[in-house]
Amino acid sequence: MMGPGKIQTLEVWQEGLRLTEEVYRCSAHWPADERYGLTSQARRAAASIPTNLSEGVGRGSPAEAARFARIALGSAYELHTLLHLAHRLHMVEPAPEHSLFAQLGTLTRRLSSYVASQDGKNPRTQRGHTQ
Repeated sequence: MMGPGKIQTLEVWQEGLRLTEEVYRCSAHWPADERYGLTSQARRAAASIPTNLSEGVGRGSPAEAARFARIALGSAYELHTLLHLAHRLHMVEPAPEHSLFAQLGTLTRRLSSYVASQDGKNPRTQRGHTQ
């Protein structure tokens, strides 16, 4: 089991944290009347990615790590939709928006790989075993 300090060595967690920082920076320029709406929701979705990874790892089993990584993946998809909405509402400039989408795309692929790697460590999800 990884200790709380060990999560920091997990690359997908580091990427999630970097993306969250970027979402906070970008959304700081969104309209004030969205502070408790789209801004808050996008920030929560972004922060949910590394926090769910941490919680899953902290539970101490590959099955739990995979389960919480799936929740983090869902948050990444939620953030993708929120960024699209922000772009459609002209709240996101093209340059940062493209950077965020690129970061998010990379992170989503890595989250999917992480889920698969944790599933591979779980005897209940290995090929040929029924649940």
